[in-house]
Amino acid sequence: MISLALSPIAFQLGSLSVKWYGVIMAVAIILATTMAISEGKKRQIISDDFIDLLLWAVPLGYVGARIYYVVFEWGYYSQHPDQIIAIWQGGIAIYGGLLAGLVVLLVFCYRRMLPPFLMLDIIAPGVMAAQILGRWGNFMNQEAHGGVTSLAFLQSLHLPKFIIDQMYINGHYYQPTFLYESVLNLLGLILILSLRHRKGLFKQGEVFLFYVIWYAVVRFFVEGLRTDSLYIGGFIRVSQALSLVLFFAGIGILIYRRVKVKPKWYLEGSGLKYPYSRV
Repeated sequence: MISLALSPIAFQLGSLSVKWYGVIMAVAIILATTMAISEGKKRQIISDDFIDLLLWAVPLGYVGARIYYVVFEWGYYSQHPDQIIAIWQGGIAIYGGLLAGLVVLLVFCYRRMLPPFLMLDIIAPGVMAAQILGRWGNFMNQEAHGGVTSLAFLQSLHLPKFIIDQMYINGHYYQPTFLYESVLNLLGLILILSLRHRKGLFKQGEVFLFYVIWYAVVRFFVEGLRTDSLYIGGFIRVSQALSLVLFFAGIGILIYRRVKVKPKWYLEGSGLKYPYSRV
């Protein structure tokens, strides 16, 4: 069969090949930032705060994503230390990026005297949108797919032909796990955007916790279908283990804050007013 796969290269700049993955990730970051700025205006958080956070969170997020991947592939990188920084050859993990980004946000909020749970509520939907879009970068690279399947199965899903063609890799069709994750997260995002402003529904921090719980469930099941998982001890999938931790932690924090902390409602009357300074 003649390969009908889409090229991973978007365009050339001289000798430099710009890949669709990079273009899609750049658009995803812009989308997440735009969504955060728009929502931040309603919460009295100025756009400069989100731009400044972006300048720290994006590069350090990529560092975190690389470190996470290297740690769980240490058997290889301990023998090839010169490859540790070769991020351009692939090898990043989204969970590592998200965890690094969370640490950056908490430090940033402390320095700027911003309420961290409010910031997380504002940013979470944009991050989810970026993840939805970012998985299409994996699609262009023909990576992050599941196991071997049949053409008949893919056709039974009523997928567009270009997706089916892209899932034909080295003589076999593969499960489009990138698509499963993207679509399921889209459903979660629609729920968040539809419900987050309903008065009396979410308390502060719960939009973020909803995102964590939703993504943990989606990633747990999708990860079980993937063929490129990182493992602990050769049999425990790292992302599934972390998904379980995040799921139960999210549920636990939500219950604890509802019962013990009594956080403010996410939307109160004319809005939330938090005085803060920039230091």
